[in-house]
Amino acid sequence: MQSRQARSTLTLGAIGVVFGDIGTSPLYALKEIFNGHHPIPVTPDNILGILSMVFWSIMLLVSLKYVLLIMRADNRGEGGSLALLALVTERARNPRLAWVVTLLGIFAAALFYGDSMITPAISVLSAVEGMELVTPTLKPYVIPITLIILTGLFFIQKRGTGSVGMFFGPIMTGWFAILGLLGLLQIVHNPGVLAALNPLHALGFIGTHPGLAFLALGSVVLAVTGGEALYTDMGHFGRFPIRLAWFAFVMPALVLNYFGQGALLLAQPEAIENPFFHLAPDWALIPMLGLATLATVIASQAVISGAFSVARQSVQMGLLPRMQVVHTSGHEEGQIYVPFTNWSLYLAVVALVIGFKSSSNLAAAYGIAVTGTMLIDTILVAFVMALMWKWHWTLVIAVAGFFLTVDIAFFAANAIKIPEGGWFPIAMGLISFTVLTTWRRGRRLVSQEMAKQSIPMEDFITAIDDVHRINGTAVFMTSSKEGVPPALLHNLKHNQVLHDRVVLVTVQTADTPHVNDMDRIYLHRMGKGFMRLIVRYGFMESPDIPAVLEQCKHQGERFDMMETTFYLSRETIVPSMTKRMTLLRARLFALMSKNATSASDFFQIPTNRVVELGTQLVI
Repeated sequence: MQSRQARSTLTLGAIGVVFGDIGTSPLYALKEIFNGHHPIPVTPDNILGILSMVFWSIMLLVSLKYVLLIMRADNRGEGGSLALLALVTERARNPRLAWVVTLLGIFAAALFYGDSMITPAISVLSAVEGMELVTPTLKPYVIPITLIILTGLFFIQKRGTGSVGMFFGPIMTGWFAILGLLGLLQIVHNPGVLAALNPLHALGFIGTHPGLAFLALGSVVLAVTGGEALYTDMGHFGRFPIRLAWFAFVMPALVLNYFGQGALLLAQPEAIENPFFHLAPDWALIPMLGLATLATVIASQAVISGAFSVARQSVQMGLLPRMQVVHTSGHEEGQIYVPFTNWSLYLAVVALVIGFKSSSNLAAAYGIAVTGTMLIDTILVAFVMALMWKWHWTLVIAVAGFFLTVDIAFFAANAIKIPEGGWFPIAMGLISFTVLTTWRRGRRLVSQEMAKQSIPMEDFITAIDDVHRINGTAVFMTSSKEGVPPALLHNLKHNQVLHDRVVLVTVQTADTPHVNDMDRIYLHRMGKGFMRLIVRYGFMESPDIPAVLEQCKHQGERFDMMETTFYLSRETIVPSMTKRMTLLRARLFALMSKNATSASDFFQIPTNRVVELGTQLVI
């Protein structure tokens, strides 16, 4: 059981990291609904109707669907689309079902990359746009200042988030407290706005203005963006602290602020220019501008860190090639920095700010990725209900069907924004999906090709009686747990010798985030100094082969690094015109394979103990 102090610390940390995205939505959500690309007339009935839609969207999609339902579907404490994918495929006995689920999970991960590009751009830009209320002469400086802030944010990633992360919780706690206070002050002046808590106002608005209501849904979703992050970040803080922070503090603060903006609009419809900043008195405008900018930077940091985690999970699950993962903390496993992901995101964010120029234009691109992810999460959790929780099929259909109806409505409303900017996250999602599936398919073809060229280990051991043996240990890294590794055959062919002890090491990724040390290794002695070592890691862990060899002492095998040589095989991919993979995807796979991080770096093997042997494969 966690102590009360530990839970308080985790809850404070969750406020600082998990709720950054959804916590900065009040900056632009109502402004976009009433003053965006499809503006809703600012009338009392429309204000109450929209507020009711916002409130019940938060309650249904965030509170009920994610916080209460989907967060139950944790994979040994971890959340997110890829963790949910691993959870479902682990129990899917039907190959066709497993294939469909896998594609859905991969596409959800691909959409996340599109979302993680837009969030920093729209969040920071919406905060900096508040400068225009101080004086319109500052408008030309909005984009340059936004780019400076974002550049600084991405440049400090390599230093790790640990040093600044400890301040996130108190800052965001202050942010939510001020959100709630500003909203409450306006509600006190116009308490009639609380009538919007009644869902009949939302239903009445939908019934009276179905066309406007449909258009409004495309912007109402801005109030729930970040809801999926609650599930993604569950592994860092746990289910209870996130639920406690949401229901006891974050949700009330958000609702008070939205209703406060509504109360302000009822009294001053002209405040729609920027209702969030108009909540604050004139003397507090500049401090609020600074706090809002800080909050959006924190929200962006959470999304960037999430992208790093998804990138590492993708590598471990065989969806991306090996890439450099830097651990920025010696104490926290989750604090990592992935240079390629960082700079790819940075270039995309800069392009978005320069290309779209305003948060309103970016809002048109926002939402499609979020609603797509939410839709896929509902489908995946429906499988969890049936396969894992063993719910009756009628209950699965009723619960999943209800949420699917809501998700489809939001997705359809955002689909009409595709020409206005919604095409960007879809394009990024499709590109990411193509990359992920190409690598997965290519690695499978490589494994099949290498299996054809391999010979059974038993036959090989029988045939080496006359081969000269030398002192020391040779470790051959191989992706297959059967047959003779190509690097071993090449070494024997060219050097005509074998080491006294030969270890064939295969690293496998489990369907769980972490693997216990007791289940980490399987050692099988095959005779004549040969042994096969199978190493298992969770999809949230980073391989460390020297550490694994040290662990082998518990099974009677000791390794001296100065007497051990690691043999790695580097495949050169030759694309060909085959029906197994199109030429364009084969070339993409060859390019990815060529630029993958070296196996020695990825497996943390000392470079001065490595020998690489090349092999050419046609796919």
